[in-house]
Parts: sequence; C-alpha cells; structure tokens
Amino acid sequence: RARAHLQVEADLHSALEHSEFELHFQPQVDAHTHDVVGCEALLRWNHPERGLVYPGDFIEHAEDNGLITRIGDWVIRAALAEARRLPNHVKVSVNISPLQIHSSNLMTTIVNAIAANKIDPRRLELEITETVLTSDTNFTLKRLHKLKEIGVGIALDDFGTGYSSLNYLKTLPVDILKIDRSFVDECASSPEDSKICATIIGLAETLGFTTIAEGVENQAQFDFLHTNGCDEYQGYFFHRPSDADYIEGLLNKCTEGKLEKNVGG
Repeated sequence: RARAHLQVEADLHSALEHSEFELHFQPQVDAHTHDVVGCEALLRWNHPERGLVYPGDFIEHAEDNGLITRIGDWVIRAALAEARRLPNHVKVSVNISPLQIHSSNLMTTIVNAIAANKIDPRRLELEITETVLTSDTNFTLKRLHKLKEIGVGIALDDFGTGYSSLNYLKTLPVDILKIDRSFVDECASSPEDSKICATIIGLAETLGFTTIAEGVENQAQFDFLHTNGCDEYQGYFFHRPSDADYIEGLLNKCTEGKLEKNVGG
C-alpha cells in the first residue's frame, strides 16, 4: 500500500508537469426554460498507462500530499479559459477543497484568471462542502466573503450529507444549495427522500438561495423536483459530462442555449 501510495504521488507530480489533466463539463439546466445556465467543471486524469482516471481514485492522494492546491489552481485557470469559449450567460462551477480555501494562492489565482480571460466574475461559482468549516472557521468565512466581494458565487455542495447545521446557512455567503444525488436517487419513490428534497427546496426558497439537484437521471425524478420548485438540474437525464469542445458545439446547436431532455443519451 505504501509503495502504491508513493507511485500515485510520483504520477501526480508527473501529471502536472506533462499536462495530463483535463476538464469535462456537465450542463446545468434551468427547470422552467431548459436554458443551459451553467456547467460544472469535472476533473479527469488522462493517465499514460491507466487511461482516463476519475477524481475518486486520486483526489484523496492529492490532498494527503498537498498537491491538491496546485491541481486546484490549474482547474480554476483551465475552467475560466474554457468559459471564454461558452456563451456569456453560461456560468462555470468549480469544486474547491478545504485546503484550497486556506491556500495563499487562491485569491491571486482567481483574480488573475478572471482578468486574463476577461470573464465576468459572476460567471464563476465555487462549490464547497460543509467540511470547509471544520477548521479555522473565522478564516474560512473571511475568505469566502472576500470572494463574494469580487462577484464570485458560492454553492454549498452535497447539502445534508455532512456536518449540516442551519447556523452555517446564517453565516456562510452562500448563493446555491446543491441537493446531493443520494437524496435525488429515490426522491420519486422513497417517502423519506422525497420529504428531504422538498424540505431543502423549501428552505432554500425561504432563504433566497437557488437549488440545483444533482444526479437527475429519469423523468420521475425530474417531475417530482419540478413540482416541488427545484430551480436547476444536473445529470444524465439532460447530458453526461463531456469535453469542452463537445459542450461548445452542443450549446451552439441548441436554440438559444436550450437543451432538450435526454439529449445526451
């Protein structure tokens, strides 16, 4: 295990040096108009021997050895460079880890990437989880408020699955609550999950937040969430994650940026 861990660490260093990382994007669709209003940037590792490697197989290693901040900076720069190719109304969301929040490079990376690509800061959304508040809460809140001041949006990812506290919603400068797919999976058939989803949507509406449902894969899920007032959807029901070239072509083909259900198969 130790040898395997060291090998992954060495491979990650090599990946950064040889530009082996790439981004795929998954559209986020408005519930009422079916406009594509955003895309989540999803990291992929094009390993020379293993092929396409997904974050679940390497992000934990990157966090353990501290490379997550360098990788995270690359993701922000790459995501905003791709955003320049997309319609101006389409936002790009990027996941950031607790270590990135505390990185001294974060603000500089974001400000420079926005300026270099001449992107409206409001087109960038950072997705955080509740774990960012498990250490040095005061610093984290100050950092997030600074990001809000320059116009960047903040989404609370995996809401309800971690250290959920309504007090966080009072103090965090959040714009979006993302309903975790673990609740969405059975929202149309499980009384418990349906109540949880409806409660999250109602809570977000009361607080003035937007809700995005992750992992929407079928008509029944879509109908339930739509009936209960969810604002936006993301999942295979609309489209699978694809590379930037494909997404750019897809949006150009869609009439006024609209994406029909099941377009991605």
